[in-house]
Amino acid sequence: MKITEVKMRRFVFDQTKQPFHPTWRPFPETHQDVMVVEIHTDEGITGIGAGGLMTAMNTAGAFFVGKDPLAIEEHWHLLRGVAHFMGRPWPVENALWDIAAKKAGVPLAQLLGGRHDKLLAYCSTGEIHSPEQRVEDVLKIRDLGFKAVKLRFHNPDWRVDLKVLDAVRKAIGDTMKIMVDGNWGWYIPPDPRLHPWDRKTARTVARELEHYDVFWLEEPLYAYDYEGLAELRANTTVRIAGGELNTGLHEFEVYHEKRSLDVYQPDCTFAGGITVARKVAGMAEAANLLFAPHTWTNGIGLAANLHVAAAASNCPFIEFPYAPPNWVPEYRDFMLTEPLMIDRDGYLHVPDAPGIGVTLDEDRLKSLEQK
Repeated sequence: MKITEVKMRRFVFDQTKQPFHPTWRPFPETHQDVMVVEIHTDEGITGIGAGGLMTAMNTAGAFFVGKDPLAIEEHWHLLRGVAHFMGRPWPVENALWDIAAKKAGVPLAQLLGGRHDKLLAYCSTGEIHSPEQRVEDVLKIRDLGFKAVKLRFHNPDWRVDLKVLDAVRKAIGDTMKIMVDGNWGWYIPPDPRLHPWDRKTARTVARELEHYDVFWLEEPLYAYDYEGLAELRANTTVRIAGGELNTGLHEFEVYHEKRSLDVYQPDCTFAGGITVARKVAGMAEAANLLFAPHTWTNGIGLAANLHVAAAASNCPFIEFPYAPPNWVPEYRDFMLTEPLMIDRDGYLHVPDAPGIGVTLDEDRLKSLEQK
């Protein structure tokens, strides 16, 4: 089998009627701008992946034509060079794994090890809400079946966020796990980054979270403050999580060496592809630590990370981005024929079709494709 074409397709979904206000951006999201990569082969098998803009791949894609798509480790080294100079091309690597599983005729999770066919999902909220509104939100998602929820801490004064956590914990008791995300690991320009936590603030916050049985505290410090994260981890009973946007295996090795994290969260569309994500999962397992990939991209990215997570033995939850009414499966997965959703017991099932197991809605995408 040989690669015949690497094709990049850009889709823009208009969300101006329901803008999303994420904590990690200083401006609302009114459009989803998604690049889908298709890798075509001479056997008629096509692999797909998706992420942000990968315009460099319009040129770099020619490097793969005529090559065996199953030589993924070889292609990973080439993509690492592309990433060093031209951004994050890892959806291309995801598409190669999609081809490999389709060639084998099995879901990708099965090809990677097949540990689970479903994972308990945690509802990953994305906006700052008042205590009253957030309690109402969480009670609704509990009714949908969710057994865990992640709250965002990103107010100028973290004590305001603590009031939200306090209200939610009192409302749900011990019926749900709670995670907290500080979103201080990185920032998107032109965010002025006015109120980042320093090490003492992060330690104070973590000690407060201990009273609420918080399962993990995510990104409490800058992603490259390895020593600060390690110091924080050594001084709290709350698990410290991070790593969603780190650029490769070498950075996760530093986390491992410095003992910075309890929960490793590489996203296979950002942090070195499926190749790196599965290696990080093994690294964490060897140290008796947890693996729980970031999934906040789109339906294709969520599905790819779900397959990686389902093949791991140390993944307690899969992130499920859900923040109604501004971020729902119909928006997140606009490019797919069927949005991903949990079952009534709170589990997200691994697609059982060969490969990543999702299908592009070509009829709908005709009007959204950017030429």
